[in-house]
Amino acid sequence: MQAAMKVGALAKRTGLTVRTLHHYDEIGLLSPSHRTQSGHRLYGSDELSRLQQIASLKHLGLPLEEIRECLTRSEYSLERVLDLQIERIDEQIQRQERLRALLEALRDRIASGDRVSLHDFARTVELTMNHAKYYTSEQLAKLNRRRAEVGEARMQQVRQEWSQLFADYARAMEEGLPPDHVRVRDLANRSAELVAEFTGGDPAMAASLSALYEGEGPQKVLESHGMETAPGLWQYMAEAQAALTRS
Repeated sequence: MQAAMKVGALAKRTGLTVRTLHHYDEIGLLSPSHRTQSGHRLYGSDELSRLQQIASLKHLGLPLEEIRECLTRSEYSLERVLDLQIERIDEQIQRQERLRALLEALRDRIASGDRVSLHDFARTVELTMNHAKYYTSEQLAKLNRRRAEVGEARMQQVRQEWSQLFADYARAMEEGLPPDHVRVRDLANRSAELVAEFTGGDPAMAASLSALYEGEGPQKVLESHGMETAPGLWQYMAEAQAALTRS
């Protein structure tokens, strides 16, 4: 550039908006080299060169925070930039694979006669795509393998078993049975067996499952599987499991 440009001129030259350039300045990604006495931003040739680098890295799919790191830290070589992009693509592939498995499972549920509403579908997709917050990539891969191993018939059977368990728990709660009652203890044992089947007896997987229910809320998780619980039932079940652990 022959001379420094104001932000409007730079925006016109690069096709970016003034708002975008202001944002780049605010986050420390692209700051002007000078300002006029009245405070207007002035950009020189170094800033234009940096902006070209930003555009290239954005084209690779890197988020702005990572682009800023790449441009400010010398250890971020082109090789490291490519590694970051490969990692991001791998994450996208994993998300797409989880979504594919989810859609296949829902299709099989519908084919088997299970009623799935649009509301259930939306909740299930939302929750499944949020699983990465609670499960590691290795755990998610393990869950997908277990689903494939047991088959949709067993998955449907497990949903029916849980539905029956919830009904039995609700009946016991309505009758006023304490959580440590022998009948309720039997229900807690059945619940524990189903959880162990799901987690494969892996304590870390069980911890992730517990975090999912705590973070998303049991009602939301259960609704995504087409199941509902009566008010207070989840707490009653938790007390039954605690009583079982103490016994």
